Parts: sequence; C-alpha cells; structure tokens
Amino acid sequence: MSLSTGIVGLPNAGKSTLFNALTRTPVEASNYPFCTIDPNVAVVEVPDLRLLHLSALLSPDSTISTAIQFTDIAGLVRGAANGEGRGNEFLFHIRKTDALLHVIRCFEDASVSHVEEGGLVPVRDAEVVEAELLLSDLEVAERNLAALDKVVKSDPRSSRQVEAEGLRRVQTSLQDGQPVSSVELNDAEEVALRAYQFLSAKSSLFVANVAEKDLPDGGAGAQALQQSFGENRVLVISAQIEAEIAQLDDAEVKRAFLGELGLDRSGLDRLISRTYELLDLITFYTTANGKLQAWQLPAGTTCPVAAGRIHSDMETGFIRAEVAAATDLEEVAGELTRLREQGKLRTEGRDYPIRDGDVVTFLFK
Repeated sequence: MSLSTGIVGLPNAGKSTLFNALTRTPVEASNYPFCTIDPNVAVVEVPDLRLLHLSALLSPDSTISTAIQFTDIAGLVRGAANGEGRGNEFLFHIRKTDALLHVIRCFEDASVSHVEEGGLVPVRDAEVVEAELLLSDLEVAERNLAALDKVVKSDPRSSRQVEAEGLRRVQTSLQDGQPVSSVELNDAEEVALRAYQFLSAKSSLFVANVAEKDLPDGGAGAQALQQSFGENRVLVISAQIEAEIAQLDDAEVKRAFLGELGLDRSGLDRLISRTYELLDLITFYTTANGKLQAWQLPAGTTCPVAAGRIHSDMETGFIRAEVAAATDLEEVAGELTRLREQGKLRTEGRDYPIRDGDVVTFLFK
C-alpha cells in the first residue's frame, strides 16, 4: 500500500506543474483556472539511498522501494464546499488520502491569472483553501449527524452512541472554525469517526511555490506563511525549477544544478522527507526469496503488525523476528555470519517496535 497524498490549492498556484515535476507524468498545466478537471494520479518510487546500498551489498534478484501516490485535483475557490467550481466533487477525490500538500503561489507573474482579488497575498490564499476544507467537513458532519441522531433517539442503547457524541464535538469545533485535528477524541470515538475521512483531520504540509530568485529561503511570501502556520509546516519549492530538474537524467549535472540554486536535494526528496516526518513514518526492509523490499510503517509498530503489513498470515502466525540495523549490515559488507558473531543479528519477539532502518526476517507458522 502506497503512502497517499492529495495536492490542493487555488487555481494557478502551480499544483499541476509540481505534479508533473514530482511524477514525470505529463498533465496539462495552463495559466487559466480549472485546467485540471479529472484528478491526476501517479505513484512514485521513494528515493532511498539506504536501499540502494543494501541492494549493492546483498545482490538480490529484485529490489523494490516504497512508493508515494500523488493525487492532483482541480483548484479550489471560495465557495468550493458549496459546489463552486465543482469543489465538492474535487474534494471527494482526496478524502481517502493520508496527507495533504497545500500548494500556495508565492511568485509574481503577470501572464498567470490570479483568482483572488487584491493580487498576490499568500497567507490569505492559504486561508481561503483551509476554510473550504473546514466547510466541506462541516457539511459532512451536519449531514451525517442529522441521520445519526434519528438512530440513537429511536434506540438509546444503539452502539452508535459513541459515534454520535464524537460527531457532535467535531461539528461544534468546525462551527467555531477549528479543524477536526484539534478535537480531543477518545480511542472509541476515533475509531467510530475514521470512516468519515475528514479533510481537516489529515496531516498537511504547506508548499510555498516560489520564483527561482527566491530560492533557497523562499522570499517574503514563504516567510509570511512560516510566521502564520509554523516554519516546520512550510516547505519552499519552485515548481518550475523542479520541472526543469525532472528533465535531467545525469546525476552529476543534477547535483551541480541544485548546488547553483543553494539546494542539496531536489524538491521531491525534501517533500517526501517532510511528509514522512508529518506522518511519523519509518522504513524497514525484508530479504526473502531473492527479493529485497522496503516497507513504510508508522513509528512504534510492533513486529507482528509489521509482518502483517507484508501478509495477514504472517501476523496471525508470527513466532519471532531476526533483526539487524542496515548500518551494521553495511559495516560487515552484508555478511550475516559476521553480524551474528558480533551479536548484532538479534532475535526479537512480539513486543519489539520496528525501528527505522531495520532489516527484518520474520519467522511464522
């Protein structure tokens, strides 16, 4: 299962240009609103130097990286939650995503129209889209709560009482202009409300789409976003530059180009790293049947659940796991015998939380 990320923003913020750059999948990108109608979806391999090193050491028959799925929807406008610009239809396509990337235009270009009056004001533009996400969630909460209240009133012992109570608190928060992520729900309520897939409950990252001259710091627009939403939630990228980088196949040429811009990594690498941080994800590796494979997991996931990430039978039949750190494996040139002699090939049980960079062999019935 790939990490799934939805891309949102006002029209002409540079979403489709960024999508093209990240995925190398050509989709139409123009300087007029609603160029994108149907959602564009692409799955991209996650850059992983650790996986490349392991593959060189172990020489497997095949190497499989983790992946991230990007879904680019049409630009949202004021009133999107009420159907303006077909907004609700577009928002439906990203409700199942794990995280949101909110692309905000921070570059001046007279040839690219702006849908908001008053010119380029990044913080205002961000707030317009964020408000539409909240209003869309409020519509979902109110519509479902009306039906749910009838159920629990007709049957006070209904198992859906927990769901109704949680949904009422969500509704109140949204009416106050606060996202679902700010609502304190108990474990039972969280489970009951999971199916609603509230947009404002998702982890989100603001992508400040800047002009080349404003790299690497982002200029005034990006700085204003950082002051409003927090520095750790804003990533500075030039979608146009990323599009140019995506056309470079030579690694040395790409590194030199990035260096001239004051960047040490491409936007894709930085974006994926920040998304992993937002979702508190780690990567672990398995080697079996001549295949080396990387897997994504939430930090703190225990061995049996991690095994179930590969196959459900492995979780139910879990016995134990043999675990080594990728760095330790590199130090002994991939020789498991030497690793075992050094005591660095460990046997772990059901309660062991998989760590980032673990190389794991699961034993199961």
